[in-house]
Amino acid sequence: MRRSDWLRLLILSALWGASFIFLRVLAPVLGATTTAGLRMGIGGLAFLPYFAVIRFHPRLRAHWMHYLVVALFNVAAPMMLFSYASMHIPASYSVVINSSTPLFGTLLSAVFLNQRLTVRGIAGLTLGMFGVALVAGGGSEPQGTLFWTGIGACLAAAVCYALSGVYVKRFASHLSPIGTAGCSQLLAGLLVLPLWVTNLPQVEITVAMVLNVLALAVPCTTIGFVLYFRLIADVGPSRAMMVALLTPLFGVLWGVVFLGERLTVSLIGGCALIIVSAAMVLIRTGDKAQTKQPAKSALH
Repeated sequence: MRRSDWLRLLILSALWGASFIFLRVLAPVLGATTTAGLRMGIGGLAFLPYFAVIRFHPRLRAHWMHYLVVALFNVAAPMMLFSYASMHIPASYSVVINSSTPLFGTLLSAVFLNQRLTVRGIAGLTLGMFGVALVAGGGSEPQGTLFWTGIGACLAAAVCYALSGVYVKRFASHLSPIGTAGCSQLLAGLLVLPLWVTNLPQVEITVAMVLNVLALAVPCTTIGFVLYFRLIADVGPSRAMMVALLTPLFGVLWGVVFLGERLTVSLIGGCALIIVSAAMVLIRTGDKAQTKQPAKSALH
């Protein structure tokens, strides 16, 4: 990898890690539906000028069903779930549990794609489950009902991302990845529009709030995906997926620096276990093992 590739990888990891910080700031004030709806809507609209520049034609009539499925499982559901979780648990918890997505992807691929579950894969899954348990159960946060529903929402979001990945690999791998990312973002915004428009919070709109929303929607979402698919084109999908290993590190760092979240032994240990387990299932035989580009990453 060239220096420019490493730089893009680090910037992407920092952006996707920061998205959980913005969620933690916005969701308790705006609510889960409004936060997720604004992110999807603005992020999707921001793809339109990019599509115009690259002259991309989505062919909605031919591919609308695929875009809709990805919009539901890879955008609308997980973004709503993470927004809900951000109301009740620290950002560092959310970003660490999000990195368990490759583990669920490995398990679901074995079930639905008949991919062989190797000893290494089983070991990675087991290690990852211990990591999630350590993060959730060993911290200093008050562990009431809302805390555990937040943890459950993060896990459900990770499963949604994994299901979307399985669907794309099985039925939609022929579609343009960046096109699927943008179109699914737009459709997801339309799907949740009735929910958040009818449940707008009665809060004072401030400049800081607007800037946080824009930062979440444009740099962390739209620009993040453009960087991700550029990485795939330049270095291959296997190396691009290293973002899964770096995002939780940045997310935890931003949580400590900007939100004053506590860096506990259980959080560090759980994060390390999940990163190692994700590496075990992601890093196989290098770029030759993957010839298809994923339609959208599930790590933000």
